[in-house]
Amino acid sequence: MFDLKVINSVLDQMEEERGIGREKMIDAIEQALATAYKKEFGKRGQIIRASFDIATGATTFDQIKIVVDDTLVRIEEKDEQAPVSEDDSRSTRPHTEEEDDGATEEDPRVRFDPEKHIMIENARLIKKDVELEEELVFPLEPKDDFGRIAAQTAKQVIIQKIREAEKESALSEFGQKAGDIVLGHAQRFERGNLYVDLGRVTGVMPYDEQIPGERFKPGERIRALLVSVDETPRGIFLKLSRSHPDFLEKLFEIEAPELQNGAVEIRAIAREAGSRSKVAVFATDEYIDPVGSLVGQRGVRVSTVMSELGGEKIDIIEWSEEPAEFIEDALSPAQVLKVTIESGAEGTEHGHATVEVAPDQQSLAIGRGGQNVRLAAKLTGWKIDIVSAGGDELAEAGEDGAVTVAEDANPDEAILEEEVATTTEPERIEDEATGDRDAKNELDEAEEVDTPEEAEAQLAEDETEETK
Repeated sequence: MFDLKVINSVLDQMEEERGIGREKMIDAIEQALATAYKKEFGKRGQIIRASFDIATGATTFDQIKIVVDDTLVRIEEKDEQAPVSEDDSRSTRPHTEEEDDGATEEDPRVRFDPEKHIMIENARLIKKDVELEEELVFPLEPKDDFGRIAAQTAKQVIIQKIREAEKESALSEFGQKAGDIVLGHAQRFERGNLYVDLGRVTGVMPYDEQIPGERFKPGERIRALLVSVDETPRGIFLKLSRSHPDFLEKLFEIEAPELQNGAVEIRAIAREAGSRSKVAVFATDEYIDPVGSLVGQRGVRVSTVMSELGGEKIDIIEWSEEPAEFIEDALSPAQVLKVTIESGAEGTEHGHATVEVAPDQQSLAIGRGGQNVRLAAKLTGWKIDIVSAGGDELAEAGEDGAVTVAEDANPDEAILEEEVATTTEPERIEDEATGDRDAKNELDEAEEVDTPEEAEAQLAEDETEETK
């Protein structure tokens, strides 16, 4: 009946490509055969099990009956049981064993069904030491000539079992990876969502989890944070993100061994994906520089992370338990004159801080569009007011990120200074090297020596002028 060579080939392929074990596939085949047998030759209510021998291809069928007594079932008259219509018996929907069992809240006992139940008195005639709810096995006549409807039902059972096995395989593989970075290949954009091929499953990156302005070509490699793994009726839903603050933290963990071994900790992150981020770090070892650990030698570590994020600017500051010191560092690269702390309402951890800055530092403190003070407020959790040296309020930022800028404050007037101040160390080194090369070229031009012919002509011209 079965081509064992084809079946073994399919089992090997399913195990290799989809991660479904042979045992699960054989179990799916046995359940499909049992369903087909019941559909074609069985009766409603029967519990039929099939056993498939992969070595010989032989299939055996058994009917299972559960041992019960009056405390488990109630016996009703035959005329009270609803007859099974011909249309109902030919329905392609497989019947469940709990269907129409007749149990109620008042009487939890199920209706006695001679096709799946056997009273304990009769069961002891077959097996003396039988117990309640034990299963007795009754062999059935082997069959292999299933009809079209039964075969279609078996096919549906196998497909359903394969989907369930794929779901379990995906859950076992990715269920423990939630919160980690995964590597995949971009498939397509659909309604703003990016679909990423992760191997046996596909992840989805919603529009709000993408970095603004970032685009990927089909087949391009992509790294993203696996935010969540959800089980839905349609399968496994893997939510990915590149704009999540944890994605930035995981990227630094890859580059900085100090983060992996716990010598350095990231205490807070405020991020506006694709534009700018602020990271507060703390060293558990007093002999380690937490900021230098993330920056790396000549800025190589932070540059690698920035390159992965498409050039997003990253400010790394040292976390401090002192609110005034922490807020002052969070507003870098601006230089702060004074920080005044006002405690919040009772029961709140953070309150209100007033920061005084010099006139030439106002734009740096506020940032372009209020970005600097907004990120500082998110990072510290404090409500921050930026005031001038004379006491005039320039900007106000709440811990929720809302920023109010005064009309007389122009946060865009010192954009150049802000960009220079936030330039990473590798960029400064490259700029200095470029300047050195330009200066050397000018020096070479100034010290350039004339050829002998030009020098002799110049000497003759000088002597003629002296004679005159």
